[in-house]
Amino acid sequence: MTESTYVGAVDQGTTGTRFIVFDHGGQVVANAYETHEQIYPEPGWVEHDPMEIWENTKSVITQALGQAGVSPDQLEAIGVTNQRETTLLWDADSGRPVHNAIVWQDRRTTDRVEQLEAEGQVETIREKTGLEADAYFSATKAEWLLDNADPIKLERSRPEDIRDRAEKGDVLFGTIDSWLIYNLTGEHITEVTNASRTMLYNIHDLEWDDDLLAEFDVPKEMLPEVRPSSDDDTYGTTDPDGFLEAEIPVAGALGDQQAALFGQTCFDAGDAKNTYGTGSFFLMNTGSEAVTSDHGLLTTIGFQRSGEDVQYALEGSIFITGAAIEWLEDLSLIDNPAQTAELARSVDSTDGVYVVPAFTGLGAPHWDQRARGTIVGMTRGTRKEHIVRATLESIAYQTRDVAEAMEADSGIEMTSLKVDGGAVKNNYLCQLQSDIIGSEIVRPVVDETTALGSAYAAGLAVGYWDDVDSLRDNWQIDREFEPEMDADRADNRYARWTEAVDRARDWARDDEE
Repeated sequence: MTESTYVGAVDQGTTGTRFIVFDHGGQVVANAYETHEQIYPEPGWVEHDPMEIWENTKSVITQALGQAGVSPDQLEAIGVTNQRETTLLWDADSGRPVHNAIVWQDRRTTDRVEQLEAEGQVETIREKTGLEADAYFSATKAEWLLDNADPIKLERSRPEDIRDRAEKGDVLFGTIDSWLIYNLTGEHITEVTNASRTMLYNIHDLEWDDDLLAEFDVPKEMLPEVRPSSDDDTYGTTDPDGFLEAEIPVAGALGDQQAALFGQTCFDAGDAKNTYGTGSFFLMNTGSEAVTSDHGLLTTIGFQRSGEDVQYALEGSIFITGAAIEWLEDLSLIDNPAQTAELARSVDSTDGVYVVPAFTGLGAPHWDQRARGTIVGMTRGTRKEHIVRATLESIAYQTRDVAEAMEADSGIEMTSLKVDGGAVKNNYLCQLQSDIIGSEIVRPVVDETTALGSAYAAGLAVGYWDDVDSLRDNWQIDREFEPEMDADRADNRYARWTEAVDRARDWARDDEE
């Protein structure tokens, strides 16, 4: 393989879409990014326009290739990684969505989940899917869309047309990976990690679960084919008559957090990483064993290569971390994220202030859909610097919540944690994280590990990289952070954090919304 060929990765995230071109050494050759609109039709509802996402995807691919002077036919393969759980339906004839995509953060189906809890379905869902019953996942979103999407979008007049056509396979279901693969190749495909986040897929039998499909009234005919994360057969190729004017294999896909696990070369049982994005997602590879959590974590699929067994993972999903920094910007407490470290360092402590950023409920290990954002401990002397510092500390505390659950479930004491995502550029946060969890934090040179993971999956499928050992050789450390805070002090502060979380729990009421 010559150095003049590359692998591209579409990284479709919650707030924007990126395309990165990687060389054989796993280094970034070109990088283009565009944001998309966040749509909030009602309190607790979050939507995206799928067509805007697709248009942005074409735009960033074109921009990145142009920046690097790389022609499309120099791409050996394209990989896809995506915000998980975000759900959409589209018309198979026109390719047009029937409604905006319902985003993973959306809470409109909270009542439906509480109905599942009341009916005693939670344990069945957990046993089959490894997931908690929560509005976070795709099943209740798909059910809502089938019941509520506007049939006018299908240019039909009768409300039952959407379900009727879904039962014939004329309306298609997908998460964002499926939407992008469909638009790139014309094929209706998902892969195992994304399927494992739908609450419709049995992660042990590795198939769509008939009982769950019946519970949520989701027709099997509308579901995508499930394929390996790195697929030697490929998912299809881009259209030579399309915007790229080239046939490029689309050969790998992973949900964003599993992609980061793959990009951080966490190929062995016990390897762990935490990605700091809009939320934070802590994953530990558990090998070919699906470890059941007793401490509020999810059991999920980590990745699968063609012809090999599925690798499972334990996951702690934290809904709001980077989004808490955006919230500080929204309130004009900071002008940009880079300011947070300077403001946090300008005070000796939070002066007793704790911020619990439960803006969309609490994820692992608490799983409280009705928790809401809370600030406690304020006095007349509280300044914005204290609130900014407390917001940064909330990211570290939430990670410790998950780390402690992870150690309890896995029986593995964590001494080192690989980190990635935009927030890890903040040295203050990395040091704080090391102090609060009491272990080493390792930051890699290439911190775009989500895109890198999907590039690796696609590249392995087409032989651009020979094996996972060559990927390990690419991985390089940028900086390591060791704990500096006294352990008793860290424990005391964490204990107060848990009290602050209690104040945030079970707050939202339907009669108030």
